[in-house]
Amino acid sequence: MFSDYAPPMDPLEVLYEDHEIIIVNKPAGLLSVPGKGDHLADCLISRVQDAFPTALLVHRLDRDTSGVMVFAATPHAQRHLSLQFEQRRTKKTYVARVWGQMAEKTGTVDLPLIVDWPNRPLQMVCHETGKPAHTDWRVVRSTAEETRVRLMPKTGRSHQLRVHMLALGHPILGDPFYATGAALDHPRLMLHSETLQLQHPDGGKGLRFTAKPQF
Repeated sequence: MFSDYAPPMDPLEVLYEDHEIIIVNKPAGLLSVPGKGDHLADCLISRVQDAFPTALLVHRLDRDTSGVMVFAATPHAQRHLSLQFEQRRTKKTYVARVWGQMAEKTGTVDLPLIVDWPNRPLQMVCHETGKPAHTDWRVVRSTAEETRVRLMPKTGRSHQLRVHMLALGHPILGDPFYATGAALDHPRLMLHSETLQLQHPDGGKGLRFTAKPQF
């Protein structure tokens, strides 16, 4: 998976920062945290810490996913934000381009997920041992070949959106793990974290951050 790791060298795009939080727009192709080995050391948190030395990890996006991420500037903020994610008090909206024309305009995927151990890090649907996973989706526009959708995950399982779209028969375009054939033939994974809503760790004010996709 990472043998050809060549992260983009775009300058760090900071959307917002203050005494408690740092919001950045993660580029596709960049790991959120370091992988195993020196060749996987370049990652978003190391770049953020170059600019903000006290920055701490709160959550992750897959290497191939772009979009809004929050980092904590203090241990207090890290605890506060991590609890919001754990208690599902944050709200995230993703944009994706998926294979084929979706027949319905809106829907919900309720399929439990678990790691596919022989093929890890791939995930799979498993009704016996999987953990609950819920995704709401809404079509933005479609053609005979593809559909642009907004995805609103209610849980945060690994690869949740990618596996849920695959389960509907509409894999996300350019997905190196779950797409095949023409659906795979795209320059990147067409999945972007467009909005993130959270409560500020200092005072609890509701905040909403947005970064438009580049596809």
